Amino acid sequence: MAARRENSKDGHRSGGWAGYQPEKEGDFLIKAGLKLSHLRLILAIADSGQVSAAAEALNISQPAASRMLHEVESLLKAPLCQRAARGVEMTRFGEAMAKRARSILLEIREASREITELKTGYGGSVHLGSVTGPAITLAVPAIRRVRAMYPAIQINCHVEASNVLARELLSARYDFVIGRLPDEFNPRDFEARPLGFEHSCLIVRKDHPLLAIDRPGLAELREYGWVFQPHGALLRRSIERLFIDSNVQLPDNIVSTPSVLFTMAMVVNSDAVAPISREVAEFVAVTAGAAGGIAVLDTAFEIGLEPYSLITARGRGLPPSARLLHDLIVEENGRDQLQGL
Repeated sequence: MAARRENSKDGHRSGGWAGYQPEKEGDFLIKAGLKLSHLRLILAIADSGQVSAAAEALNISQPAASRMLHEVESLLKAPLCQRAARGVEMTRFGEAMAKRARSILLEIREASREITELKTGYGGSVHLGSVTGPAITLAVPAIRRVRAMYPAIQINCHVEASNVLARELLSARYDFVIGRLPDEFNPRDFEARPLGFEHSCLIVRKDHPLLAIDRPGLAELREYGWVFQPHGALLRRSIERLFIDSNVQLPDNIVSTPSVLFTMAMVVNSDAVAPISREVAEFVAVTAGAAGGIAVLDTAFEIGLEPYSLITARGRGLPPSARLLHDLIVEENGRDQLQGL
């Protein structure tokens, strides 16, 4: 067996894989037997950090996944991952292959979608992600227009925090998203078209004691329970920054949830205070039923948020159905801005 010398944490061998000679032909991976199943496995391991989780995602046994990993490492003549404290981590070879695998599998998926659209006229599907406010004010009216023009298009819309949206966009789970670019992501990976500001507010139940106070401040608010978005969410960070900058201790009684529905239920059935998109608060406040039993709290401070944008992955084209919805959202945003003048 050819000897290998470990040189660094990422799996680089100073002498390479002994006996390895650079291939002269650019398609040597295909000739060597690289398969789509290999690419799916590499990507699943990169996304999960565990061979067992990758096997489960691909609906194969863990021994089968391990054998397949050995196959692809043998034909690549390079290690793709190595053991870590929890699971495995990709080597630099693995990271390079995972990046290419994601692009290749995405192109195959898009080819399938394009063929479907060509067969059906305007069919296919669109995967959109959005933060809460513009999901109501921009995505809903744009989706209504798409459905009126091309009923066969299947539209999937997910409402998430911006950090989740950015991660899922890079993983090709969304065609495009409406949100903000989190600091932890490389802005070079995205193309962003600014749209506007999401307005936020605090909500309480309609007979809440705070409504009897004229423009309550943070000192009064911290005495009550709060329902926050998960740690790291932009709106939560903005509220926490308000407390810190005002030298007011953060609330002690906090429930965290990504669910708007659960937030509403907690607010309506307790003395909790919750930050939420003003568009959502106004929408819910005028609806019938228990969920409509909320009030927007008039506070002594403003909740400032960064503007949101229409974001796509750089270098990734949109199929016709996704481009249609994308452009209609831009139109709806233009209408909103004209109405606001």
